Amino acid sequence: MIASLTRFSRVLAAGTTAAMTMLSLSACNNVTPLMPNMPITQPEQAAAPMVQAVVGDYADAGYENRSQGYDWVGVMVRSAGNEQIDIKVRARSDIKKPTCQFDGTASLMGQDKAHGVIFQTKVNDSTAFFQFKDGMLTIDSQDKYALNYFCSGGASLVGDYQKLSSDLELT
Repeated sequence: MIASLTRFSRVLAAGTTAAMTMLSLSACNNVTPLMPNMPITQPEQAAAPMVQAVVGDYADAGYENRSQGYDWVGVMVRSAGNEQIDIKVRARSDIKKPTCQFDGTASLMGQDKAHGVIFQTKVNDSTAFFQFKDGMLTIDSQDKYALNYFCSGGASLVGDYQKLSSDLELT
C-alpha cells in the first residue's frame, strides 16, 4: 500500500511538472520582448496623398496685418489617419479674447479638378465642408449659422483661408 502511494506521488509530481512546463512554454508565445528604454508604439496608418496635400496651417486675410493689431483666424490641419484630418481653428488671443475656436475631425468626401479635395464633418446638426484647392481652404456649411456657434461677436468659421508657408503664430 505504501509502495503504491509513493508511486502515485511520483506520477502526480511528474504530471504536475509536465503541466507547469507546458503552461510556461505556451505563455512565451504571448509575450513581446522589449528592449530597455524603447518606447512601445502602435503602427500608424499612412495618410492618403490627398490628406498629405492639405496638411498645413491656413489663415484669413487679417493674419498678414497681425502686427498692426488686426484680428485674425487661423486653421491648423493635421492628418488623422488614411482619410481623415484634425482641424483646429484658433483666433488671435494675445491682445484680446479669441473670437473663434473649433476642434474637430473631418472625413474625406472626394476630390476632382473642379472642386479640389473636400472633407466633411457634422457640426450642430448640419454638415460642414472643408474644401482645399490651389492653396486655399474654404469652410462652408449647409446651415451657415451652424458655424457661428464657434465664434463670438457675430463672426463665423465660414470663409476663405490661405495656406501659410510657415507654422501659424498663435500670439
